[in-house]
This record gives sequence, C-alpha cells and structure tokens, in this order.
Amino acid sequence: MPFLVERVTEACVEIFMKRQVKTKFVVVAGGVISGVGKGVATASIGKIFKEHGLRTTLIKIDPYINYDAGTLRPTEHGEVWVTGDGGEIDQDLGTYERFIDQDIPKKNNITTGQIYKHVIDRERAGAYLGQTVQFIPHLTDEIIDRLLEASEGFDVAVIEIGGTVGDYENVPFLMALKGLEREIEPHQVAYVLVTYLPVPGHIEEMKTKPTQQAIRMLGEQGIMPDFIICRSQRALDDVRRKKIESFAHIPLENIIAAPDLASVYEMPLVFEQQQLGKKLLEHLQLSIKKEPDWRTWQQRVACAIKPSTRVKIGIVGKYLDIGDYSLSDSYLSICHALKHAGAYHDVGIEIVWIDAKTFEKDAKKVEQLSQFQGIVVPGGFGPTGVEGKMLAIEYARKHNVPFLGLCYGMQLAAVEYGRNVCGLKDAHTTEVNQETPHPIIDILPLQKQLLEEHQYGGTMRLGSYAATIREGTLIHRLYKDAGKMLEGNVVIERHRHRYEVNPLYIDELERNGFLFSGKHKRIDGTMLMEFAEIAQHPFFAATQAHPEFTSRFAKPNPMFAGFVAAAIQLGQNVIFTQKKKNNTKNLQI
Repeated sequence: MPFLVERVTEACVEIFMKRQVKTKFVVVAGGVISGVGKGVATASIGKIFKEHGLRTTLIKIDPYINYDAGTLRPTEHGEVWVTGDGGEIDQDLGTYERFIDQDIPKKNNITTGQIYKHVIDRERAGAYLGQTVQFIPHLTDEIIDRLLEASEGFDVAVIEIGGTVGDYENVPFLMALKGLEREIEPHQVAYVLVTYLPVPGHIEEMKTKPTQQAIRMLGEQGIMPDFIICRSQRALDDVRRKKIESFAHIPLENIIAAPDLASVYEMPLVFEQQQLGKKLLEHLQLSIKKEPDWRTWQQRVACAIKPSTRVKIGIVGKYLDIGDYSLSDSYLSICHALKHAGAYHDVGIEIVWIDAKTFEKDAKKVEQLSQFQGIVVPGGFGPTGVEGKMLAIEYARKHNVPFLGLCYGMQLAAVEYGRNVCGLKDAHTTEVNQETPHPIIDILPLQKQLLEEHQYGGTMRLGSYAATIREGTLIHRLYKDAGKMLEGNVVIERHRHRYEVNPLYIDELERNGFLFSGKHKRIDGTMLMEFAEIAQHPFFAATQAHPEFTSRFAKPNPMFAGFVAAAIQLGQNVIFTQKKKNNTKNLQI
C-alpha cells in the first residue's frame, strides 16, 4: 500500500506544481463503524468556521458506485436530499445546510460512480491521447479536479469521506487527498478522524482498541490524524484520552470528546468549549475575521432541549418498515424542520411515526389521530399506503386538526377533497389508477412523451422553482411574516416529483373551497399548482414542494413554523376546554 501512495503522489507532482491553491482543507474520515456522526461533526466544524467569518463550503464523498442518490431506496439509505440546482444527493448535505444556513450545490457530492463514468467517457472520446488509462493517475486526478472545483473561492473546504477508513472503496479518495496534500503547503490540510469508543454492557468500560485500529488503518494510507473526535455514550475521560494520545502521537488537547447529546445542534457548542475552532485555525494558519456570536444558536439549543411546553405531531408515511425495523431516516428533513420550528416557538415536538398501511387494514384506527395536535402527510411514490394517507387527510380536515401536506401529501389532499367534497366519485391520481374517471393528479402531455421515450429523469421536476403567491392567503401571510417573500409575491422552494394537479379540475376544486394559493408558470405557459389551503380550516396547508429542504435550525421554514404555531394553539384550546369541563364538574358537586 505505501508503494501505491508513493505512486499517486509522484503522479500528481507535475500537475500541482502548476496550480495555485488558496483554499484550506479539513478532511473528516470515520473509524470503527459507519453512522458514528461524521456528518454532524463535519457540519459543526463548518458552522464554527462560518461563525469566525470564513467563507466555508462542505463537500461529501460517497464511495458507492451509484452515480447519485436518486435511485437508492429510502428504507436502506435514508431520504434523498434535493439541492437547489436539482441534485439528488446523500442526506448529509442536508445536515450541512441546516447547520451553516447556506445552499450547497450538487457538485459538492462526489461518488465513485461519477468518477469512473467521467473517466470512461473521456477515454471513449479520445481525451487521453492514446494513454493507458489507469487507477493512478487518472482516477485520482479526476477526484482532485472535482475537489478543487467545489472548493474554489472559499477560505475553507471541509471534506467528509463516507464509510470508514478500512473500506476498500475509500482507497482512491484517500490517495487523492494525500496527493493533494503533498503538492500544497503543509498547513493547508488538517485531518480529523471521527471514531467511536464503545462501552460493552458486560464490562461497563470504555474501550479504545477500536480507535487504535482505525488510526492504524488510516496510517496505512500515509495519513495520520491531526485531530481525533471521540464519539461515545458519555464524555471521554483522561485515562482513555491519554491512551489515544500515546497511540496516535498527537497533542492531548487535539483529542476532542463528542458524547451523546440531547440535540445534535449542541455539537458546535461542545466543540467550542474544547476550543476546536481555535485549534483548527491555528493548524491551518487562518486568522479570525469576526468574533463568533453564538447567542441565537445557544437560545435555540436551550429551547430544543428544555422547551416550555410540548405538542404531539403524527407523521403518516409509507417508508417506515424494513424487516423487523422501523426507519424514520426516510423523512429525516421533515423531522428536523419540525424541530427547527419547535425551537423557534420554544415548544418540544413529540413526533409519532404512523404507517399509513395501518389505516388501510382497519379504517377505524384513524380515530387514533385524535391524540395529535398536528398531522403531516409527507412525499412518496407509488400506491403503497395511499388510501391510508387519504383517510388521515380526511380526518384532519373534518376534525379541524392542523394539517401539512408535502408533495404527494398535497396531491392526495386534492384527491381526497375531490372525492368527498366535490362528489367526484373514484377520483384518483394516475400514478396509482390509470383508469380513474377523474384523474385529479396526472402527468402532463410533455412528461408523457418523455416517459414513452424512456427518458425518466426528464420527467422529474427537480430543484428550486418559483411560485407566485395569491395575496390574502395563509401561505402569503406565512412567507411575508417570515421575510421569505421575494418581489412580486414570489417564493422559491425545492421540488422532487413527476405528477401534477390536472388543470382540468382546478376550477371545480376551487369552487368548492380548495384554494390553490400559489402557482408556477412554465415557459410554455402551463400553470402548475404549487400551494393549496382551505380557508375555513384553522390550518390546512399543502405544497407540491419540499419546504423541509430549506428549513434551517436558526431559520425555520415558514410553512413548518406556521404549522407548529397552529398545533400549539390547538393544544392550548384542548387544555382550556378540559379545565372548563373540570370546573363545571366541581360546581355540580
């Protein structure tokens, strides 16, 4: 392996002697197990740099051979994050955006599939002038080119490498980063190893041996960590810290404790208590451009950990079960968006995940929704759980429970309203029933043509789209009050869907009270329905978009903030009613 490291660095010498790289790099790798919290650590480091006034970007390397996350199953990989420029990305980029309050483009997600495809395409086009195309230098050069492109113009780029340092598929990326390190100044790169220290239940002692093995495997690539972040159930003690110091040969103060926390958003504060930001800045020879101000962040964290009150929200979804396990990662951004709104309103959000198929098996079980102060129906694809979701929507509509419909949730809200209010018997979406007599949701003619030509990617609306909002509506008030309304009553949200509200049914729905309060006009003049609401309802709002993708910890999305506010109001009304009943009983006694 050292021979390969030597080859990659030699191959890169000629290239990097000609490049002027001003960006500083922090490389975050993981050891022991995946899912240890590298994404949160990376986002926290990025947040710290931004608070010090540095232009910061974050990059995620995913070693899987998929080109992107668009075709990955949510129950196995978690939700697909959609960038503003239409990328279907690993959910870690969502973590980054939520922490640093900054849009990150799709080029900041690099996969093995992208690297190999680009190199092979170039070879087929004759771009290598008859060279023998090899792992080194062609693949490693392509990785470096992409890293430099994504980091150009920034003071700092924090690069997270997916998986663990022992994974074979990570070798090309570690080699490329080692090559980059050799051809820039030594102080331009800092390596951070995020490792896990288990506490086996049968001995109740924190073990450092897995961390030692991770350090050794990283060393096989010619890389020694400058900082080690120790994830564990409880804080790292001095005994374990000194053991790691002896093995890693790094200063004791560069071993950072990262215990389990009540809120992931507390992590930057924990790092700052150990002066990780100051240490990284010194290592990279960067100067502070502004003094950090953590007051708002600290306030939100305090509200998230110890809220003054609580509300109970039911999320009726379909991507929840895989074998014997239930996976809420399929809707991770919705979970976070609700928590952002909760911290903003100083209210704790108790989220209960409800499998929509439960209501399909027994419609009477929909009465269980009476325990919630709010109901969310999220996005999804296909027929599974559709009828159960519509039963939940009908319940929220009839019982005045705050409702938020997202993407498929808005489409099914329109179908449910068409069936039960407009009298359109057997109305449906053609995604589920192509023979429905009332296709309230359908694929538009241009999309159908693309499908017939098997151009499936071209039928998806991906990324940011603008919608013009009707004045005097709930949606208009929410976005205007939040300062998110652009000139001309325009708002921008991200999308990931294929089907649309059928223009043939818009007038019928609106005549009966289902108001489309936001619309997007396509280049060909077609009007697409973006937002919907029911004016007579305390809070019934839906959108074709995914507003959860633009929610930030310090700046909750307006729709989620409004939804949680309505849930709080319902909870207060219930408490008031119960107290009134109790007082009445006491008077009777």
